[in-house]
This record gives sequence, structure tokens and C-alpha cells, in this order.
Amino acid sequence: MVNKVKTATVIGLNAHIVEVETDIINSLPNVTIVGLPDAAINEARIRVRSAIKNSNYTFPSKKVVINLAPADLKKEGTNFDLPIAIGILIEEGIIDIEKVKNYGFIGELSLDGSLRGVTGVLPLVLGFKDAGIDNIIVPITNAKEAALVEGVNIFGAETLSDVVNHFIENPINITKIDINNYLNSIAQEEYLYDFKDVKGQQKAKRALEIAAAGGHNILMTGSPGSGKTLMAKCFPSILPPLELEEALELTKIYSISGLLTENEPLITKRPFRAVHHTASANGIIGGGTNPKPGEITLAHRGVLFLDEMVEFPRTVLETLRQPLEDNEIVISRAKISIKYPAKFILLGAMNPCPCGFLGDKEKQCTCSEFQINRYLSKLSGPLLDRIDLQIEVPHLTAEELLNYNQEAESSKDIRKRVIKARNIQKERYKNDGILTNSELTTKLIKKYCKIDKACEEIFKTAIVKYQLSGRRYDRILKLARTIADLDGSDIIKQNHLMQALQYRMINRSNYQG
Repeated sequence: MVNKVKTATVIGLNAHIVEVETDIINSLPNVTIVGLPDAAINEARIRVRSAIKNSNYTFPSKKVVINLAPADLKKEGTNFDLPIAIGILIEEGIIDIEKVKNYGFIGELSLDGSLRGVTGVLPLVLGFKDAGIDNIIVPITNAKEAALVEGVNIFGAETLSDVVNHFIENPINITKIDINNYLNSIAQEEYLYDFKDVKGQQKAKRALEIAAAGGHNILMTGSPGSGKTLMAKCFPSILPPLELEEALELTKIYSISGLLTENEPLITKRPFRAVHHTASANGIIGGGTNPKPGEITLAHRGVLFLDEMVEFPRTVLETLRQPLEDNEIVISRAKISIKYPAKFILLGAMNPCPCGFLGDKEKQCTCSEFQINRYLSKLSGPLLDRIDLQIEVPHLTAEELLNYNQEAESSKDIRKRVIKARNIQKERYKNDGILTNSELTTKLIKKYCKIDKACEEIFKTAIVKYQLSGRRYDRILKLARTIADLDGSDIIKQNHLMQALQYRMINRSNYQG
């Protein structure tokens, strides 16, 4: 008689329920797995056989056929080991099939019968919940992560014997976790870098504050040693804490990427992904035969930092254009197309020329005009159009460097203003499905970024003088909206618009050789 045991597989960020069908045929001893399994699932035959025998249960001396239904859905991963073993033990009469009907099984088996943790547990459990499966057995190392999902019973098992005994005489304890208490217990975030240790650079700090408040992209250009990288490392310390919805979304991403730990099953800090300029396009946007998240998805709701931005190949930088516009990335392959979220703050840092001293008041640039143009040409106009704040970071003066006694404003104080502005946006957009000003669509810009006649005249002059594109026009309005929120203003005033134009109108004349 064929029995069916439920498990699931992850495609993208979503789980699909899979029924593991097991049948015993009167033929030569063998194990056959069908239903588009990958290499890891095919190798489960060996792991499951040894695990069952070393757990003191009998393995069939006939042919075992395993079908993973639906058969046209590609399966991958080692989480199929446990459901395959349970199906075989049901056929052997060790477990009653009626007792497992409302259970989902996840877990990799060691040869000695112990259960090992797997990746993607959170989306798998969410898939079970959506399918109406209330009881889920997972490896004990994944129990905390699985328990983040409310409304289901999570049983953390250490061995195959624990699972068998659960259905016979010794039920496994249910793992529970109060997600809100968990978030509160680790809410005191500490950062290695703080803005109080950054000397001078008030304009750059203000720009970074605006970027954090509205989720805007920012590019810092300046001479070597001006503090660009240090301020970038300080930037996470002024970002607001994650909302619960954001934390769960990030945890799903990091779960399928295998970046969660047993002791920290929930992502509680906004990610800060610093990418080296040798990274490939697939490494940044994601990819592979079965596409996995790249750096832009791992930086979701956080920061993607590109130091020495112009050192990245232009082809790699151009792949960022669509995600920066749509806040998501669609990775297409011959047989599959997967969509990953990619709402991140792009934080770039670069020198103005190859030698680094173009426009420096104290050191002479040694680059030719050709070298400068070739250097800057890696940043295309369409890419720069998607960067809301473009600022110059000047070299520190001797007075600023030697002023040890005067401590700058701390990240804690700046963060308070950022959180206040974010709360204003959260309340304003509670019915619009967005969280920050940078996510405003054209329709929502018309609704929330209205300007008066005086501002219109300023804008009209700027559009003619700087030949603003439609995209840049919208982004300036969104930036002005954030500056107004930091100022506690319900409307966009002239000074807010002027400041937004100032950050967008970086003086490129310094970079013409």
C-alpha cells in the first residue's frame, strides 16, 4: 500500500508542498527516487538506509520506490531525508499512517540517525501553515527559527528515534518563542563605529542623516583620507530598528541563503553589505542554476556599500539600474523565473579621479583629462539619475584634524531624529503599502509631495538650467519630502526644496580636468 508523507521545497522565497509517496515492490532490494530530485536528494538513499539501521529499525529487503509529487516540480536540498525515512518506517509498520496525516517533516539525517539542521526552514514552515498543516517536526537546531511562525506546533527532534517515539509513546516537547519579547531582549544594539568619532564633515553627515531617514541612495566623492569609508561604516548606527514585518522578511532571505545560526534565528539588525569591487554580476544580483539571492537581496531593508565605486566593472554597475528603480530583481533562467526583493540603500564612495586629488585645495591632481573622463565614465547618467544624494567630501583642514577636545554629535542623537522621521512616514503611508519616502510611486508623489507656487518657480528654473529628467524630478520631490519630515513640517517649503536641489546638483565642473 502506498503511503504519503508531507514535506516542502523552496523556490525563490516561497515554499511548495511536496508529498513523499512510498511504495514497496516485491523485487530485488533497491531504492529508487523519482520526481525531479537533485543530487542531494538522490544521495538520501544511502543516508536514510544507514540512519534507519543504526536507529535499530528494519529496512525493507525489497525494492523501495519514492515519488516526490508533484513530479514536474524540481526539488533540491537535504530536508527530504526525514520524510523519506518516515515513509519507509510506515511501510514497515513501525509508525501508524493515521498519526502522521496532519504533520509536516523537515530534516537531514546523519548516518547514525541524528537530525542535522537544514536551510530555508522559515519559508518551509510558512508554506506548511498556508497549506493548513499545523504540526511540524524539524531538527532541534532549527526549532527556534521554525517557532517564529505563530499558529503552528513546532517539534524539535534530535534523532530519528525521537520522531518515531513521538508517534508511539513519548511525544516531543513543543518549541515556543515569543517573537516580540525576543526582539525586545536584543533591542539594545551596539555599533563599533559612531559618528561622534568623525571629525568635521557636517554637510556629509547631514546628507547621510537624510538618506537614513527616507531610505535614499547616496554617493560620496572626495579625496583619499577625507573620511568617506569611516562615515559609511558609521551609517548603520543611525538606521532605525527593524519592524517585525521587515525582520521576518529578512529572516526568510537569510534562511534560504544558509546564513542563520541556531542562537540567532531572527535577523534583528538592518544588514550592511560591503561588497568588494571584484564581485561578479551574479554575486551582486543573484543567480545560479537554481537562482539564489545576491548581495542586493541580502541588503534588503538595509545598506549595500560599494567602496571605490568606479573600480567596479561598468557592466556590474549597470545591473543595479533596474533593482534601484523597481526595488526587486527578477532572475530568469530557461525553466524558471524567480523574483527576489531588493529594497536597499545604495551607499557609494569614490575618488574624483585616478590619483584621487582632483579639486583638492591642498594637493595637485596629476591625471590627464583623458584619464579623468575614462575614470568617471564608468558611472553612467542613468545610474547617477537613480542616486538621490550626490555630495562632495572635502579634505579635512589642519584645524579640524587637531581639534581633539570638541566631540561631534553622536549616532544616538542623530538616530533619534531619523526614527522620528521614519515614524511620520510609517503613519502617513500606513494604507499605501510602503514604509519610506524613497518608495513613493508617481501617483503617491502627486498625493503627498505637493508644492506651492513659489516652489514651482524654483523648480521651473532648475529644470531648464540643469535639464532635469522626469525621474530626477520625482526623486528631488521625494528627497524634499524627507527633509520636510526631519524638519517636522507637513508641507514641502522652499528651503526644503532648495536643500534637495543642492544635494542633487553636485558640482561636476570640478571633474572636467
